[in-house]
Amino acid sequence: MKIKFDKESDTLMIIFREVRIRESDEIRPNVIADFGYDGKLVRLEILDAQSVVENTHEFLYSFEEAK
Repeated sequence: MKIKFDKESDTLMIIFREVRIRESDEIRPNVIADFGYDGKLVRLEILDAQSVVENTHEFLYSFEEAK
């Protein structure tokens, strides 16, 4: 998984896998879901990201085990 922020276009992308995109749907205003040829999610794009994300230069993650 990759997370990229394009400052010029103010777009945050969360890329789950590197495959060709077949279709894209705007699932909410400024939130685009891209799907591969297998119908599974490939990436999420957040447009106008700085209005949603508090700090585009900082990323915190954690893994939690299922109980």
